[in-house]
Amino acid sequence: MRERQLEGKDSEIRRIEMEEVENAKVKGKEFRGFRLELLDVTKLALLRPDGHPGAYMNPFPFANGVPKYILTGFQIRFNDFPYICLIKAKIEILKIIYEKPCDYSNGKWVRDKRGPLYNGTTCAMIKESQNCIINGRNDTSYLYWRWKPSDCHLPRFEPNIFLQLTKNRHVAFVGDSLARNQIESLLCMLATVSTPKRVHHKGSNKWHFSSQNASLSFYWSPFLVQGVQRSSTGPPHNIIHLDLVNEKWAKEVDQMDLLVLSFGNWLLVPSVYYEGDKVIGCLNCTGLNYTDIGFYGPFRKALRTTLNSIIERIQGKGNDIHVIVRTFSPSHFEGDWDKGGTCSKTKPYRKGKMQLGEVDAEIRKIEMEEVENFAMSRAKQLRGFRLEALDVTELALLRPDGHPGAYMNPFPFANGVPENVQNDCVHWCLPGPIDTWNDIFLEMVKRWS
Repeated sequence: MRERQLEGKDSEIRRIEMEEVENAKVKGKEFRGFRLELLDVTKLALLRPDGHPGAYMNPFPFANGVPKYILTGFQIRFNDFPYICLIKAKIEILKIIYEKPCDYSNGKWVRDKRGPLYNGTTCAMIKESQNCIINGRNDTSYLYWRWKPSDCHLPRFEPNIFLQLTKNRHVAFVGDSLARNQIESLLCMLATVSTPKRVHHKGSNKWHFSSQNASLSFYWSPFLVQGVQRSSTGPPHNIIHLDLVNEKWAKEVDQMDLLVLSFGNWLLVPSVYYEGDKVIGCLNCTGLNYTDIGFYGPFRKALRTTLNSIIERIQGKGNDIHVIVRTFSPSHFEGDWDKGGTCSKTKPYRKGKMQLGEVDAEIRKIEMEEVENFAMSRAKQLRGFRLEALDVTELALLRPDGHPGAYMNPFPFANGVPENVQNDCVHWCLPGPIDTWNDIFLEMVKRWS
């Protein structure tokens, strides 16, 4: 008996599936941890005509004799249109799997009637100086915008999904007050579905979500490396050791699963830089006999020391860690920050209407270069290590309306307009534009998971 041959549309469908999988395999070689194979059952299924339910798709079809017509499944042969739809759907699934992730940094702010997930009265984690509505800010229009990437869709934050993906994991934010600003935003959104419990932990602020055994923590380390901040009672400049990571957080790297790094602002003020026991230069150190070497080189060295230290501490230990470098967030002072500068805008800038300043652009450039260099060289050598940038610079630049401004203090104009009003044009109101950083953060976690 001649073996039945595959032909027509069945043969064409299988051919397309085989081709697309092979093409995806080639593309998938660019991505660590990606594997794709085909479960080819077409020919073995072809040779088993006896294995279908046939008339017995229904109970006892011949109990009352043999009917004139027996329904044995789909009686209408598919036409070309459903076949084309099926093939396109499979191709789209493959695209989702192996195409490069969306560039969330490129887009514009558009109006959104939904507003935020939480508010100043429902979240207890908001720092008073960022609780703008409670502090008397009347214009709430800044709450009704969402970031729309140019080439893809950015979903609204789903607290339950984040908690599911971080089940039994430790998510750590390390850095400056903007790192704290972001984790407080994240905690507020998660608290809409599960109440976090504050946990006593020496060296960090820590919260635990018992529903998924997920932990979030914040480590204060404004330089990432070792250093002493300038103060009114001490030296008027920072002391920064560019070659030594801050052990306050680094000693616990092996207990972290996701690590978000955030720094920059504290390195922009007068500083003296050390490597080993020697001073290698300074920034704006009037009165000291040191060479002013600027800011960019030390900033790069601090980030490089940090990333090298993380790699050295996990190397050979077998634990996975995903590291994110959050790019620089521009401030919006109109005037000098320490000389009465304000930020009173009430709407976002339109795309293209505001250009990134030279310093902010160079900081972001350094961050992106270091992440790319480490990801291409060191990261590929280490199983379980992944490095990526959370690029918020452009979307933050376009939101001058999202800062506390004068409402960093409660009701600053209750007794009229004072001559001098302190403004915060660095941090972000909660809720506010910074919530979008966590929308993107969740999409990164989804991809990694």
